[in-house]
Amino acid sequence: MGEPPAGPGAGEAPLPKSAGESPPTPSPEPPGSSERRRARWADEAFGAFALAAAATLVALPVLLVLIVGQDAQAAIVRFGPAFLIGRIWDSNLPPVTFGASTFIAGTLETSAIALLIGVPLSLGGAVFLAELAPDWLRAPVASVVDLLAAVPSVVFGLWGLYVLVPYMRTSVDPFLAKYLGWSPLFAEHAGSQSGASILTASIILAIMILPTISSVSREALRATPDSQREAALSLGATRWEATRLGPLAYARTGIFGAAVLGLGRAMGETMAVTMTVGNSDNFASSLFDPGQTLSSKIAINFGNAVGLERSALVELGLILMALSLLVNVVARLLLRSMTRIGKAGV
Repeated sequence: MGEPPAGPGAGEAPLPKSAGESPPTPSPEPPGSSERRRARWADEAFGAFALAAAATLVALPVLLVLIVGQDAQAAIVRFGPAFLIGRIWDSNLPPVTFGASTFIAGTLETSAIALLIGVPLSLGGAVFLAELAPDWLRAPVASVVDLLAAVPSVVFGLWGLYVLVPYMRTSVDPFLAKYLGWSPLFAEHAGSQSGASILTASIILAIMILPTISSVSREALRATPDSQREAALSLGATRWEATRLGPLAYARTGIFGAAVLGLGRAMGETMAVTMTVGNSDNFASSLFDPGQTLSSKIAINFGNAVGLERSALVELGLILMALSLLVNVVARLLLRSMTRIGKAGV
């Protein structure tokens, strides 16, 4: 029997390509693939940048606390918790003694009085601009209020030193002492007639926090839906009742947040307070007495401080940071409670 003819398959090597035969060309990329690749790279780069920015925001306060805590370590080890309740700051008499309670009290006192003065004025201005002002007046007045926030604190301090302090000494303090002198808060003591006092510094702080609280409150009021106002007016409410039951009730969380921002600004203010508070290390038992805050004490003494006193001043800065953190934590808890109560009442 004859063998079958050999085919191109089994047992045979592939035939060599001819010299003129070209290699197969790769299939072309689908249209738009390069654009998608660039978009993917841009998306990955954006994600990496956002992650780095978030990590930086978290790392900065942590590093700040670590650095400040390291510089304050000598005072923390030497005085311990007694530093928070000590009332004497003396680096001359042995043994040296440093205490922060006077400055903590001054910081809390000036900030609280500033809020008592600034919040009603700021809220009144915000209600006027958001609810009552005509359109032709709203924008110019709002611009002036916002511009007030850009004034440097040293300018407020100079105005307070050369204008407000003499006016307080000659007019306001005698008037308050005459009619409210029966109260320990407005009792005059020896050396408390200089005009530079806790009350003067508080008024300066109240003026400085006005634009912050007013601007945030105004935006919160303007975010109120018109249906809130119209519902109250349709039931026969007056303008005040419609404002109280509508925008003020709806924007209460935003107004509270504005007050917290103002409190943070007041607690950390340095130059204006330093120029008007009187800078006395004694505990101020009256609003007419000169006092000292944490920031003003650091500003006054840090340039000449050495050794343990310098470490104690840095610890004052650490305490100020802790107070600010505590205020923000408490404010968040209260804000969450207010939001929960508001949702339950809807």
